[in-house]
Amino acid sequence: MNKISIAPSIAAGNLLRLEDEVRHLEAGGADAIHFDVMDGHFVPLLTIGVPFLEAMRKITKLPLDVHIMVSNPDHVAQHYLDAGADILTFPIETAKHPDRLCQQIRDAGRKAGVVLNPSTHWNSIEFLLPTLNQITIMSVNPGYSRQTHINDVHPKIKALAEFCQKSFPHIEIQIDGGVNLKNIGILAQLGATNFVTGGAVMGQPDYKKAISQLRDAASKVLA
Repeated sequence: MNKISIAPSIAAGNLLRLEDEVRHLEAGGADAIHFDVMDGHFVPLLTIGVPFLEAMRKITKLPLDVHIMVSNPDHVAQHYLDAGADILTFPIETAKHPDRLCQQIRDAGRKAGVVLNPSTHWNSIEFLLPTLNQITIMSVNPGYSRQTHINDVHPKIKALAEFCQKSFPHIEIQIDGGVNLKNIGILAQLGATNFVTGGAVMGQPDYKKAISQLRDAASKVLA
């Protein structure tokens, strides 16, 4: 059984106190820091980019899980690899050459992942599975923080997790969108082991307690 991984999203934190937020996540036991890049084209908002990632890489040894929500992942991926991404995930909906892009990421010694929007069927990436380390299923429509979790993606999570467990057990199934104490156990039962969190950790008075409670809630159903 893969261990439960909690990856709080730095975009949901206080970006004016970036270093403090990173220190709090380190002390709180986060497994990774999730880094959302939004380009204002594939998704409505603009957010932090390469300079922020370079700054984070200098102050933490935690894995940086970088999700590039952009319309041109083939063109910008290398910038994020050079800036220090440990895991680089891109939307399957916009990649022109996803197999080549996965190979580029893996050739750089990093983990490659794809992201599926809520309405994208998992079988659209079946041909890519041998090259992947991680699959992120969006459980909100990407572009805004603190949205309500979309329960309709649950059958997709279950079907994909069952398929991967049979043939590609090394692939981590990550859920991104509205993950909280009320639903993380359900998501773990469906087969997910990696969870991006926003408000369930960021902004909470005690990051260590929030992360521990989420990890315990997910682990309990797998015991």
